[in-house]
Amino acid sequence: MAQGDAIAERTIAVNGLTWFYRELQPTVDSSRLPVVLLHGLVSQSYSWRQVMPPLAQQGFRTIAPDWIGHGFSDKPDRRVFSYTPEALSVALGEFLDALDLPQVHLVAQGFLGSVGIQYALQNPSRVDRLAMINAPIGPGAKLPWKIRQMGWPLAGDMITQDPLLVDRTLEGGGPYQIDDPDLDVYRRPFLKSSDVGRALMTTVRQLSVEAHSQAIAAALPGWDHPTLVLWGQSDPWLSVSLAEAAVQALPNGELQTLAEVGHYAQEDWAEKVAAALDSFLRQMNV
Repeated sequence: MAQGDAIAERTIAVNGLTWFYRELQPTVDSSRLPVVLLHGLVSQSYSWRQVMPPLAQQGFRTIAPDWIGHGFSDKPDRRVFSYTPEALSVALGEFLDALDLPQVHLVAQGFLGSVGIQYALQNPSRVDRLAMINAPIGPGAKLPWKIRQMGWPLAGDMITQDPLLVDRTLEGGGPYQIDDPDLDVYRRPFLKSSDVGRALMTTVRQLSVEAHSQAIAAALPGWDHPTLVLWGQSDPWLSVSLAEAAVQALPNGELQTLAEVGHYAQEDWAEKVAAALDSFLRQMNV
């Protein structure tokens, strides 16, 4: 169970685009809201494989999609899908509609996960509790140099077609090496098609991290839902000061830092992330 053997791999067609997602049903009867787990750049839903079982054991249905353009979801041409944060946010809402999820708890990690944070802030009726993990949530947040290069003309074309960018990025974001069998899963989409590299390059170009992180910071004071800011202290790209400032701005926020954990917290130390999320999601509303 700890390795996610019982996690189902599913697809669903939504407005002409096929989403791939992982799902684990609760192991006990429960009326708790489902938990949607969103991954970051150069990652995929596989990163949540060891977080999902502990949540399922506490009665949560857990759903982890691959963003459009990433992992095993569709990678449409940019003339069909723009890959802007706005387009990805709309697509996320349509995905939740297609799964008949009127309200969820949302967990969002990383630079791409920030799209989910913006979705929550703009759709408060859809998201009950929000957890933000090592994401660009305030002024000063910037894409790291190695990821910015993925969006450059010419250079980006070459960088994003190299499957080893997975190793360099995922391991560059924290203090640990990732086991080869796990890296094989992350690399697989890049080995199957050049479309995933083109989608990644377009996503990086469109992210506008600085503008969107400022927009998130501006909206946090008006977000009164219970919110966990969960932060790996060994993230070389996003300072814990971003998390501290966000919690100060939030009317109903709490900060938990994770020692010896980097940017991809759920990959670095899944047990710590699962324990923090479980405690937060099962808190009684005050």
